[in-house]
Amino acid sequence: MSQNLYPLQFEPILKERIWGGEKLKTILNKPIVSKITGESWELSTVQGDVSVVANGVLKGKSLMDLIDETPDAILGTKVYERFGKQFPLLFKYLDAREDLSIQVHPNDKLAKERHNSFGKTEMWYVMQADQDARIIVGFKEDSSKEEYLKHLHDNTLVSILDDVKAKSGDVFFLETGTVHAIGAGLVVAEIQQTSDITYRLYDFDRVDAQGNKRELHVDLALDAINYKKVDTQKKYETKVNTSNTVVDCPYFTTNFLPLENKLEVAKNGETFTVYMCIDGNFEIEYDGFKQAYKKGDTVLIPAAINAFNLSGKASILEIYIS
Repeated sequence: MSQNLYPLQFEPILKERIWGGEKLKTILNKPIVSKITGESWELSTVQGDVSVVANGVLKGKSLMDLIDETPDAILGTKVYERFGKQFPLLFKYLDAREDLSIQVHPNDKLAKERHNSFGKTEMWYVMQADQDARIIVGFKEDSSKEEYLKHLHDNTLVSILDDVKAKSGDVFFLETGTVHAIGAGLVVAEIQQTSDITYRLYDFDRVDAQGNKRELHVDLALDAINYKKVDTQKKYETKVNTSNTVVDCPYFTTNFLPLENKLEVAKNGETFTVYMCIDGNFEIEYDGFKQAYKKGDTVLIPAAINAFNLSGKASILEIYIS
């Protein structure tokens, strides 16, 4: 099948959330029908939420089926060797009409022991920010389990957490153990390990339509939290037609690519590449294939595709595994 591969788009998997809104439609043109749509999962192999191809002759096939048939060609030789037939990343767009819950994600060791899952290292690229929008990332100062529990009990947890104003173009990198929350008024692109394990610490005492509070995971979180102050914001270059490194970690590399006119791209077959269009429009040309992409689109370049062209004027996130 590898000779039939081409740049792949997938049907968005839309998720209603208590904190969601309508910006995924108004800003990113996603086909939402609910006024509380919080997430569009763009590329996923999470059980029960596996992405399905939306374009070309492979339309209707699941990402898992494609990987199962030709893992080297989809994932890349190096990724297949490291992860087997697992797709190790999850790509999303999020719309926070309200604050998300304050939460934390376990590391690989804890996640494996408790949930037979990857941990959840992640990053956010802020695509749109209302005035005074902010995020919560880590503690203001080094803390402790005892201090954290006292403030949680006293309903003053927010007072010891770091509150950072966020604007379009900001990037935040969250290693496992970092207490965090996306604040109201933000649309973000999220890149993370393939995991849906979240420990919710505090939810601002919200209730759902039935009057129920969402479950908290205070006990599970205790050993998952990093109580040290952390620096999460990433600075990066914006050189045109260049893959400017934003995050380079063991789980993924993310580059910021400001595209102007045309760019020839060469790959080595070791890893897949994902492009998330965060602004503008561009086209990919490959061996007779030509497809246009707009803001909010996500495309998977199978590892077997070693040379292609990008053209247009766009800001793109380029993601792969080093």
